[in-house]
Amino acid sequence: MIVSSNMGAEADIIFRHQVVDVMSISTQVSRFDSVAACAETIGDAVIESSVVKFVPRIRSGSCANIGPRRSMEDEHIRIDDLSSHLGSIFNPSIPTAFYAVFDGHGGVDAAAYIKSNATRLFFEDFDFPQVSDIDAVFLKELEDSHRKAFLLADLALAAESSVSSSCGTTVLTALVLGRHLLVANAGDCRAVLCRKGTAVEMSHDHRPSYLPERKRVEELGGFIDDGYLNGYLSVTRALGDWDMKFPLGSASPLIAEPDVRQIVLSEDDEFLIIGCDGIWDVMSSQFAVSLVCRALRRHDNPEECAKELVNEASRLNSSDNLTAIVICFSSPARVESCPPHRRRFRSCNLSEEARNKLKSLLEGN
Repeated sequence: MIVSSNMGAEADIIFRHQVVDVMSISTQVSRFDSVAACAETIGDAVIESSVVKFVPRIRSGSCANIGPRRSMEDEHIRIDDLSSHLGSIFNPSIPTAFYAVFDGHGGVDAAAYIKSNATRLFFEDFDFPQVSDIDAVFLKELEDSHRKAFLLADLALAAESSVSSSCGTTVLTALVLGRHLLVANAGDCRAVLCRKGTAVEMSHDHRPSYLPERKRVEELGGFIDDGYLNGYLSVTRALGDWDMKFPLGSASPLIAEPDVRQIVLSEDDEFLIIGCDGIWDVMSSQFAVSLVCRALRRHDNPEECAKELVNEASRLNSSDNLTAIVICFSSPARVESCPPHRRRFRSCNLSEEARNKLKSLLEGN
């Protein structure tokens, strides 16, 4: 399906309208209370050319499991070399990669549609500047295009006859351009960066329990009932679900507008974990980071790390589908070797009388 120019214009109108509402609320609340905060902004992303630049060596692994559910509604994308994947569409002279997780609800159709059309929705329908160096202007355009891509994908679901209006999906994307990382999120999937062993959350969980989301919902006429938006949905942002959204051009309690965050990667940034809520329902961001840190020291295999995250979530009785992606930025680390096992003898203490008897025996007395 080719998206019409009218749909693109509608996405632009929705983008301009929603960004004001969302930003006015989000600025009132401190971000990332439970983990270390990262202070970089787009302005910080422009590094002096004289500084030696860190270039990530990207490796990744993923794992998905149906969990205790009857059907699998998670989808994910893992592209370690985006330039090769897109060809002439976007071919910078720096390492590029793209990752995404989708957590469907009301069926898998919405998540499957966005995954199948991700290349067009997030890249082909937008003109990316062909630049040799990334500056603040480029990064701002990239952020705006990613926001519009989410809104355009939402409109595409509304027009897609194969996807029910009661079907939707949360979406989280992670784009790596050289040492620049951009994360966009609508819903309760989560991205967590490991910085020198400390978890740095790169996204918010858009749930009714999150105060800025609750306030936005209630100001737009929605309500929260027992932790659910309008008594029905456990998230406050999602693509699709058009039976819960107001007509085009109207502000709705349920929106597809993503939060977007950018940082500049450094040698301190070891890896990024992105996962659907089945992972985060049963473990904290720091717990997941520590688990992956230990696993990388053992085997330095991001695929195995993703499996260990999923297995641990299952062991902790997650009730949802399970999907995790681990993206490493540093060079392969030296795997710790186990020291040879030494036999340990139990020591014993002899009384003075026993020592004298033993001495007499040894001397033949």
